[in-house]
Amino acid sequence: PSKKKFCYKAAKEHEVPEDINKVLENKVMETVSDLYHVNMSVVEMMCLDGTDEEGIVSKSVSSHSDLIPGVYEGGLKIWECTFDLIDYFSEAEIQFTNKTVLDLGCGAGLLGIVALKGKAEKVHFQDYNSTVIDEITLPNVVANCINDSNRMGGRDNRKTSEPPSKRPKKAECSPAVLTKCRFFSGEWSEVSQLLLSSNKPFSKYDVILTSETIYNPDHYSTLHDTLAQLLDKHGRVYLASKAHYFGVGGGIYLFEKFIEERNVFKTSIVKIIDKGLQRCIMEMAFKDHS
Repeated sequence: PSKKKFCYKAAKEHEVPEDINKVLENKVMETVSDLYHVNMSVVEMMCLDGTDEEGIVSKSVSSHSDLIPGVYEGGLKIWECTFDLIDYFSEAEIQFTNKTVLDLGCGAGLLGIVALKGKAEKVHFQDYNSTVIDEITLPNVVANCINDSNRMGGRDNRKTSEPPSKRPKKAECSPAVLTKCRFFSGEWSEVSQLLLSSNKPFSKYDVILTSETIYNPDHYSTLHDTLAQLLDKHGRVYLASKAHYFGVGGGIYLFEKFIEERNVFKTSIVKIIDKGLQRCIMEMAFKDHS
């Protein structure tokens, strides 16, 4: 039954508004890992005031839960494995230049933003909840793009450790970086169907990034099929996860076993972080292409 419930969320593409200042209205920005992101508690207050059509914030608050299967899938928080993956990109010197990238289950969108800063050709962002895309992902991408274009133009010498309380005052025009981005909400299989059947040109992804998306084993089949449908035959998936998710039962070794049984991808655990609860980074590629 949980699967049926989960599969209900239809896919939708979110357009970047022509006036990108609107995206940043009433947003308070902070920085983490040299990236701008919206202050989540301010977003939650705004959502409780009625900007959240899905009602995920009030449901999350009233149930004291960061996950409500099939309703809200955790996108209002930045989960710790995201930072593990960002660290790994620089340690392993992962190259994004001219690559097409998908940030799957993006939440705040930080992984995709790092790929954008790494000169990716296209970056697409997907989250289960449309509220997350509109209120968090899009503002984060816009704030980082504007800040970057200012800095590249030599007009922004501010230290990133001292972000302004509100950001930015005015964008002269939509920075070119934003034309590389597309934003989608909805359940994974619905989003891949939308992409593959769309009349917009679509090329498969060179790199798919995903963090803390394998907590629920009920979703493994959908995730596996989505990766298999959307990844280029020479592409790579970088997945960050805890070794085990208590309560929901998923985790990296269970997912690894699931992948092995399907026999489509080869996997390797490229990094293990042993501080506290063990966390891992896995790289995936198609078996028949090295």
